[in-house]
Amino acid sequence: MATLYSICIAPERGQLKQEVAEANVITDFGIENDGHAGNWGRQVTVLNWASVQKANREHNLSAGPGAFAENLLVDGLDFTAIKVGDRIKLADGVVLEVSQIGKEDHPSVVTRTLGVTLLPYEGLFCRVISGGRIKKGDEVELI
Repeated sequence: MATLYSICIAPERGQLKQEVAEANVITDFGIENDGHAGNWGRQVTVLNWASVQKANREHNLSAGPGAFAENLLVDGLDFTAIKVGDRIKLADGVVLEVSQIGKEDHPSVVTRTLGVTLLPYEGLFCRVISGGRIKKGDEVELI
């Protein structure tokens, strides 16, 4: 079973995100109080917790939730099986649709801070199909 390892938000784009225990996810918008929310295809960013752990080992880092500017860290989901158009369900009926995998890499606060970045290569960028409340530890599944 995959789980929601962390939820992170920041008031503006281009900032490292801070972990919160729970959040309100709004249909066709994103996570309440997060700078990436809005009317576009990259409303919520999702990253594999295993990728963060691997980056920590390989680059001698101690990065935790939000350090790679992701909204959601998921533990136990096979990210290699995910493709654009797939949907991810979180507890309380929240459904995200993958609109993009990776993005153009550009010098970011993450790269300047950590010297390495993950979202441009492994990040899932999603639209919110169905909103609701999420909290750390919620079940996550590919539907």
